[in-house]
Amino acid sequence: MRNLVDRASVAIIPARGGSKGLPGKNLKAVGGVPLVVRAVEAAHAAGIERVVVTTDDPQIAASASGAGAEIVDRPADLASDTATSESAVLHALDAISTGESEPTVVAFLQCTSPFIDSLALRRAIDLVADGADSAFAARPSHGFLWRTSPDSQAYGVNHDSSVRLRRQDRPPEWLETGAFYVFRTAGFREANHRFFGRVELVEVGAEDSLEIDDHADLRLARSLAGGGEATMLPPIDVDVLVTDFDGVHTDDTAFVDETGRESVRVKRGDGLGVSRLRRAGVRILILSTEKNAVVARRAEKLGVECLHGIDDKRAALEAWLFQEGIEPQRVAYVGNDLNDLGCLELAGVAISVADGHPEVKSAADHTATRKGGDGVVREIADAVLEAVDLRST
Repeated sequence: MRNLVDRASVAIIPARGGSKGLPGKNLKAVGGVPLVVRAVEAAHAAGIERVVVTTDDPQIAASASGAGAEIVDRPADLASDTATSESAVLHALDAISTGESEPTVVAFLQCTSPFIDSLALRRAIDLVADGADSAFAARPSHGFLWRTSPDSQAYGVNHDSSVRLRRQDRPPEWLETGAFYVFRTAGFREANHRFFGRVELVEVGAEDSLEIDDHADLRLARSLAGGGEATMLPPIDVDVLVTDFDGVHTDDTAFVDETGRESVRVKRGDGLGVSRLRRAGVRILILSTEKNAVVARRAEKLGVECLHGIDDKRAALEAWLFQEGIEPQRVAYVGNDLNDLGCLELAGVAISVADGHPEVKSAADHTATRKGGDGVVREIADAVLEAVDLRST
C-alpha cells in the first residue's frame, strides 16, 4: 500500500509573493537558503518525487524551479491576504490533474516553517498509507493556558487553577505547528478542509516547530541555522536600490583637514555600477544619518536621490516609498550598522556589507563578499543588473 501511495503522492507548497508584515517572506534566507527552497528540499528528502509550488510571484517561481519544483501560476484572487490555503491547494490540484489521473495523496507544506522534519513528514505519509485520512505535525505542550473575560479577569482554560498539578501528572496537549499536513485527495475535495475522517498527529520537536510570522521569528531562525557568511550574491530582482552612505559607499572613515572639513574615499567602480543601474531604469536612493555636504555631493555626482541628516531612517524610508508609490517588496536595502536594522526589516531584500555589524548580518538576506568602501556597491549593482537581464530574456 505504501509504495502505491508514494507513486501517487504530490507535495503542494503555497508561496504567495505578498506579505505585509515581512515583505518578500517566502524568499527570505535561513541558513543561506530561501524559505521556499527549504520547503522543496524537505519534501524531496521525505521521498516525495513530485513537488509543486503554487505562487503568484516570478522570483519565487524561479527559485523553486531551480530547486526542482513544478510551478503552478496562482491567480491574484487566490493570493490575497484573505485567500485560504485550501483554495490554493485545490487550484493546484486542478492545474496538475488536467488530462491525467489525480494524485491520491497530498502533502501540504508551508514555507514559513524553516525546519521541516523530513522523517516526521515521511511518518505522516506512512500513516495515511496505513489508513489515516489526515495527519499533521504537532508538538506536545504542558502549558497552562489562560483567557480574560470582558472585564479583564483571568481564568484557566485547560486547567483548574485551584489545583496545580505537576507536569508529569498532566497529559500533554498538542500544538499544531503548521509545518505540514498530509491527506487523501478525495476526502479533501469532499470536505474542502485539511482535517477530515480519521485524523492522526505526528510528533515533532520544539526545535522543528518554529514558524516565521515576523522579523523576530526570522532572526531566531537564522540564529538557530547559522549563516551570515559572505557569499556570491544571486540575481536580485528589485526596482529600487537604497543604500546607507558611511560604511557602504565608504569604509566608514573620514579624513579631517586643519579647517575641520571632512572628506571620504570612494571606489570609482561603484560609480560605474550606479551608472549602469540608472541606465537600466533602477532607481537609487542614498539614505544617511550624516548631515554632511560630502554625502549630498557624492549623490549629486552619481545622479541619484539622497536623504541625509535623517534620525529615523526607517520612518524616512517608509514615507519616501509611500510618496513614490513603491512597494517595499520591490526594494533592496544595503546597510552596515545598527541604525540600518529598521530599513533592513522593511525592505524586500536586505543586504549587509561583508564587514557589517553581527546583528546586521543576522538581519540580512544576503551578505556581500566586499566590505564597505571596497566595491560593495558595484557588487550589488551587478547582482541587480543580472536580474534585469534575466527578466528581459
